[in-house]
Amino acid sequence: MPHFVHGRATRSWLLASAFAVALPLAAQAEPLGLPQALARAAQSDPTRPAVEARLKAADAGARQASVRQNPVVGVELEDLTGTGPYSMIDRAQATVYYQQSLDRGGKRQARTALARTEIDLVRLRYQVQVLDLFQAVELAWVEALVAEAQVRLARTRLDIAQRAQGEVDRRVKVARDPLFAGARADTQVAEARIALSQAQMAADTARRNLASHWDGDGDFDLDPAVLDDTAAAEQVAGEASEADLAVLDAERQAATARVRLEQSKAVQDPTWRAGLRYLNEGRDMAVLVGGSIPLARHDTNRGAIERAQAERTAADVDLLSGKVLRERKIARLQAGLAARASEARRIEAEVLPAAERTVALVREGFNRGGFSYLDVIEAQKVLIDARSRRLDALKAFYTDRALLARLTGRHAALIPASETVR
Repeated sequence: MPHFVHGRATRSWLLASAFAVALPLAAQAEPLGLPQALARAAQSDPTRPAVEARLKAADAGARQASVRQNPVVGVELEDLTGTGPYSMIDRAQATVYYQQSLDRGGKRQARTALARTEIDLVRLRYQVQVLDLFQAVELAWVEALVAEAQVRLARTRLDIAQRAQGEVDRRVKVARDPLFAGARADTQVAEARIALSQAQMAADTARRNLASHWDGDGDFDLDPAVLDDTAAAEQVAGEASEADLAVLDAERQAATARVRLEQSKAVQDPTWRAGLRYLNEGRDMAVLVGGSIPLARHDTNRGAIERAQAERTAADVDLLSGKVLRERKIARLQAGLAARASEARRIEAEVLPAAERTVALVREGFNRGGFSYLDVIEAQKVLIDARSRRLDALKAFYTDRALLARLTGRHAALIPASETVR
């Protein structure tokens, strides 16, 4: 190590050395994978406090539903004043009574059961909501990956155009090609630069859109090799998401509980009363006991019962049809994955090598004077179009995979747990 007279130079050398060590470590940061993106989005979900509040509300509603009816304490004064012998207060009677209405037909149990289904529904709907969030994040992640690939493709297009421009310039200088050929080559380079600039802007937008799910700034890396992995096409997708089916089942249970509640309301509730009566005329006391019950002559709650039964039937159908429809979508997406993966692989194995070989041969022939610049442009266009088509197939593949992941609940294990949402 060199000797420095002043400490300032020593500190500068140490800081420069530390920066040189830290820079490779930062460059070796792990690329942002899909699980990390999903976890960040779930932890930053702004709707989470509202869900927890709804769970507390549903729990309070269940506790309230199990409460009995309050008793009634009352006082009645009779014969306080009137005419004839009742004109004086001597014959007044005072009654103090205690009254209680009784729930019959299992009303309290039915109310409690219905309220408890709301707790399950809030919890399960939150899980479905997070799965929907995961789908949006995964689609944004795919868009960011494809946008980065579009930048690389645009850069390749610019490199090819610049290489062709150099070859044309040499031929124009020796008068082997007319001047307009050079102008056309310049135009191709300018268009390629514009396409690269647009692709970079689109990639930046896609990264920021992805990072917006956790209030980030898009300062992360993506692994370009991920986009080439089509192994998911050979994997069995699995069954429909348990969370989606659980919501439908919970709605069916709630509909069943609502039927029981409406049926219990058809049973009339009796009211019992007991009290003491004070007779002012003779200073005597008497015990009173009585009761009443409504007559189910007009309102038997029949309409509400039939409505609840129809809603239960609809919930049963929703549960059965929901599973069938999801299985159909899963099968269709699974077939789509295989088709997209096959297309991307065949383009890579069959089309791209032939297109690259054609470009090399045409360029070699162009340098020998055997082909025109238009032949070079056409060969390059075929190559770029093949790579673009492969990228489109991969984008469609990963888009279908994101939809399939939502239908099967593949990322359900990443749903964050808490003391309330469980």
